[in-house]
Amino acid sequence: MNDGLLIIALVGGVLALIWRANVEARTTANHAAHDACADAALQLLDGTVAFKNWRPTRDDTGRLTMRRTYVFDYSDDGATRRQGFVILRGRDVEIVGLGPTLVRDRLH
Repeated sequence: MNDGLLIIALVGGVLALIWRANVEARTTANHAAHDACADAALQLLDGTVAFKNWRPTRDDTGRLTMRRTYVFDYSDDGATRRQGFVILRGRDVEIVGLGPTLVRDRLH
């Protein structure tokens, strides 16, 4: 097999794994935002979260993982637009926040 073709296949495989991890993380963040809004009797606007940033971090066992932040808009009265956030560490929801109020903190 040609070395160039092998490298292309490896890079493609790595990119596919990264893409899949990001899709799964966004799905998890969407569910967390939806649940937080439902629990607080709020309306999740636009029906989805938006990626804000990511950075490397360590999990509880010291293993390197990603901390991803997503934001979403919600309304408490149908006229105002407020912004909430979801922070994932690895595959787990770390914090969900609505405005100045912390909705759920799963680490503590």
